[in-house]
Amino acid sequence: MNDTTRRSGRLGLGIIGAGRVGPVLGAALAGAGHAIVGISAVSAESRERAQAMLPQAPILEVPTLVERSELVILAVPDRELPGLVGGLAATGTWQPGQLVLHTAPGYGVGVLRPAAESGAIPLAVHPALEFTGTSLDLARLAESWFAVTAPAPVLPIAQALVVEMGGEPVVIAEEDRAAYAEAIATATAFSRSIVEQSTGILAGIGVENPGSFLSSLLRSAVDNALTRAGAPTALDVGDVLRALADAGRGPAEAPGDGDPGDDGRGWFLRGE
Repeated sequence: MNDTTRRSGRLGLGIIGAGRVGPVLGAALAGAGHAIVGISAVSAESRERAQAMLPQAPILEVPTLVERSELVILAVPDRELPGLVGGLAATGTWQPGQLVLHTAPGYGVGVLRPAAESGAIPLAVHPALEFTGTSLDLARLAESWFAVTAPAPVLPIAQALVVEMGGEPVVIAEEDRAAYAEAIATATAFSRSIVEQSTGILAGIGVENPGSFLSSLLRSAVDNALTRAGAPTALDVGDVLRALADAGRGPAEAPGDGDPGDDGRGWFLRGE
């Protein structure tokens, strides 16, 4: 890190993964004054997304990106994260003092151990938001909570980055990350399934634009439920599952992001 960066607190930011999350977080941090070093993007779709969200950011190969960046965001599918971190460690790419932040909900900082052993600073930050991969997400970040896991001495760094993106950090212990991911998975899968079931019924009886019809109802119902969160309730998760199954549409059938057999929870379990 050069002297100018140290004085200003601004970081050179590299983003690995141009799915729905990486470019948005990059744009949010760029808005806070950090400099985008570049982004990695392989498919035509990811290149288009990177160009739309970060038009001035060069598309670089991963090793080059890591070597040039002071903060590296790993916004890749969960299944790719351990191999990516370990592979870059094996080639000596990680640098001492470099910040490495991943966005996978089910992992804490343990998955970043190979980078930490090379002297990098590990951070696990997951925004509790369903991303579209567009500029709409930037406004939504301002009302979102982020799960943050990091070693105690560097926890303030992770929290500060979240605040710079407009979010609210909530510390999640390393051993609780799996439970956290399950909570997010449950909320998302059920929400998608119930909305699709309800709009399908309305469409079947001739209601036009069933999504718009239910919009106010669903938002108010969810807001009320969140207000009462933690209070005793007669609703049992098993009852919801059985009701969905009886309707012929359980959470396991909820649509995902295009992967065959995706249960609708993959977008956040993959950290995309």
